Amino acid sequence: MHFRIRHSLTYRYDQPVFLEPLTVRLIPRQDPSQRLLHHRLAVEAEASGRSEGLDADGNASVVLWFDELRERLDLSVEMEVETLRVNPFDWIMTDSAAAVLPVSYPPAMARSLGPFLAQEAIDPTVVEWAASQAAAVNQATPAFLMALADTIHHGFHHVGRPEGDPIDPAETLARRSGACRDTAMLYVAACRSLGLAARFVSGYSMHHPPEVSEHELHAWAEVYLPGAGWRAYDPSLGLAVADGHVVLAVAPDHRLAAAVSGSFRGTGVGSTMAYRVELQAGLR
Repeated sequence: MHFRIRHSLTYRYDQPVFLEPLTVRLIPRQDPSQRLLHHRLAVEAEASGRSEGLDADGNASVVLWFDELRERLDLSVEMEVETLRVNPFDWIMTDSAAAVLPVSYPPAMARSLGPFLAQEAIDPTVVEWAASQAAAVNQATPAFLMALADTIHHGFHHVGRPEGDPIDPAETLARRSGACRDTAMLYVAACRSLGLAARFVSGYSMHHPPEVSEHELHAWAEVYLPGAGWRAYDPSLGLAVADGHVVLAVAPDHRLAAAVSGSFRGTGVGSTMAYRVELQAGLR
């Protein structure tokens, strides 16, 4: 699938502020599932400096820094991406211990996957719910991953919420409602409760739930399966991800996959943000 995407972000401040360095994660990932064909980041007015690199999770990022006070910041990104994974099930499990829940990874692999495994206690309601989903598919890992996405897609009310952190997974479960980043983090927590390494994904999708009227940043989850590597599941759409999604950033914590992260200095200053995502997708 061939994607043309334009994403603009506009920040406004009540009075001049000093912008601390910003990290921008709006460069699509390059891996066996997608290829970046073109990318251009424009900053208005231009930053005093910029540096491109990889963050701690291997995401391509741009750090911008500023010397002068300003009342506005405009970022716009143009990109072309070719997605390559037509079949999301083109894999086998190479470790039988990972095929049955709860999963147990080999020690060396588990150490590498440490940041994506449960780092703290998961709410008992999420643990119990995930266990019931696993029991319904006889503890089979591949079936659980699809059943979990399907259950969230059909059993939850999906809403658009352009701003704010994800709601706590236990609250999303109790409400049976949430934005894509809420259901993505619920999916991650449910997987981690059963020993699966899982992470948050930020990007774009050619599809969106009918409750969302326009394209915007999308969120879903990836799970690590020995032999398959990281495989993506979209609980808000109820599917295993193939070539209809474009990945920008992945991280164990949603904050580390944010499109833009940073802060500003100013006393009693109000701020607003507006965005626009234009997406065209089709066969090339």
